[in-house]
Amino acid sequence: METRKVDVAIIGAGSAGLAARRAAVERGASVVLIEDGPYGTTCARVGCMPSKLLIAAADVAHEVAGAGRFGIRVDGVRVDGAAVLARVRAERDRFVGFVVDSVEALPAGERLRGRARFLAPTTLAVGDALRVEARAVVIASGSSPTRPPSLDAVRDRVLVNDDIFALTELPASLAVVGTGTVGLEIGQAMHRLGVHTAFFSHSERLGPLTDPQVHAAAVRVFGAELDLHPNAALSSVPDGAGVLMRWQERNGQVRQERFDFVLAATGRRPNLGDLGLEQARVALDERGVPRFDPRTMQCGDAPIFLAGDASDYRPVLHEAADEGTLAGANAARYPGVRAEIRRAPLTIAFTDPNLAVVGEPFAALDPDLIEIGAVSYDDQGRARVMGRNAGHVRIYGRRDDGTLLGAEMLGPRVEHTAHLLAWAVQQQMTVLQALEMPIYHPVIEEGIRSALRDLCARLKLRPPENKRELECGPGT
Repeated sequence: METRKVDVAIIGAGSAGLAARRAAVERGASVVLIEDGPYGTTCARVGCMPSKLLIAAADVAHEVAGAGRFGIRVDGVRVDGAAVLARVRAERDRFVGFVVDSVEALPAGERLRGRARFLAPTTLAVGDALRVEARAVVIASGSSPTRPPSLDAVRDRVLVNDDIFALTELPASLAVVGTGTVGLEIGQAMHRLGVHTAFFSHSERLGPLTDPQVHAAAVRVFGAELDLHPNAALSSVPDGAGVLMRWQERNGQVRQERFDFVLAATGRRPNLGDLGLEQARVALDERGVPRFDPRTMQCGDAPIFLAGDASDYRPVLHEAADEGTLAGANAARYPGVRAEIRRAPLTIAFTDPNLAVVGEPFAALDPDLIEIGAVSYDDQGRARVMGRNAGHVRIYGRRDDGTLLGAEMLGPRVEHTAHLLAWAVQQQMTVLQALEMPIYHPVIEEGIRSALRDLCARLKLRPPENKRELECGPGT
C-alpha cells in the first residue's frame, strides 16, 4: 500500500466534512478529504433543497385552489406533475453543481476517492491501494434513510426521500409510513399536488413535537386536511404494479387500500457500519455510534472526532456545519482540545402550517421548574387576514427568574418567528427583556408577543407598561 501522512484525515465530503476541512486548514493543518460517494451534500442532493422545491410547487397549487375564500374565482387547478418534477430536478442539480464545483476546486492532493476503514485509531485504508496515517481523524460519513423490515415484502415499490426527487412523473397514490418531519413535509406536498396520499405511523407523534397541547392542535389541523392513521398495525403485500396495505383502526376495524408506492419515512441511520470502528478503539453506544462530547465532538480522549449526521445528535444542516467546524478545529489542535458552547437548538418542519421546536423541548423540561405562556393562532389578527389562522404556540420560562428556555410551535410562518425565540433563548433573555423588543402591527410576530405576555402573567410579573403596543382586537 502507498502511505500518505497528514495532520487530519476527514471521512466524508458532505456539509460536516467540508466545514471540518475548512476549520483544520485555517489552523495550519494538512488534510485529506475522503469520499466514496458522489460529491454534493445530503442537503443539496436529496434533502433540504429538493424537498423545499417540491413543497413550493405544492403550496402554490394549494393557494390557487383555495383562492375562493378571498372572493377570487379560479376555474380549476391542473398540476403538470412531469413539469413540477422537472423543475425540482433542474434546480436541485443547480444547487448540487455549486457544491461539486467547490469540492473539485480544492487541491487535488487533498481529495481521496474510496471507502475509508480504520486499521488503527489514526490509520485508515482508502480502498485497497492507499494507507493514510494521521494525527487525528474526523468521522463525517453522513447517514442513509432506513427501510423498515415490515416493508420487505414490497421492497421494489418502496421509495425513500432520495428516490422521490428522481421521479419523472407523480404517482397516482402514495402511502407514507412515518409521520416525522420528512414524512409530513413530502406527504403533504404530494397530497397538495393531487397524489392520493395516506399517512401511517406506529405512534401518535407528528413531526418534532413533544408538547401535548401543541401536538393536539397539530393533530386537529393536519387531520382536517390529511388522511392520518396513527398507531397503525401495518402489513403490506404486492398487488400487481402496486402495494396492498392493511391496517387496524383504533375502533378495531381492519381496512385495506392499494397504493402505487410506499414512502418509507422512518428515519436515517449513521453511515458507520463498515468503517471498522472496532479498530478505532472507541466506545460505542447501544446504536453503534461512538460516544462523544457534543461540546468538543471528541470520542472519549481519542484523537477521533465525530460530526454531522454520523453523530445522530442534531441531524440538521446548520448543526452539521457547526459540528464539522468544531471537530475540524479540535482535530487540528489535538491534543489541545477546546470545549465550546453550542447554539440554541432549532428544528423546523416546512409543513403548512409550519412546526418548530426552539431551545429545550417540552419533554426535556421539569414541569415543576417552569411556567408556560401560550397563544392560539385561530383568531390572531394577521393570520386571519391571510386566511392562515390555525396554530398553537407554547413558550417555556424558568419559574424562578423568567429566563426563556424554549418553545414548541405550530402556526403560519413559524419558520421565521421561531428564529426570534431561538435568538432570545441563546441570549438567555428573560420574558421581560423579550417583551421590550419592538414588534410591528399587524404582523404574525404579534402572536408570540401574546404568548410572552401570557407567560409574564403566569410568572406574576408586570410587563413594561410604557413599552406596551396598542391593540386593536383579540389575539393581535
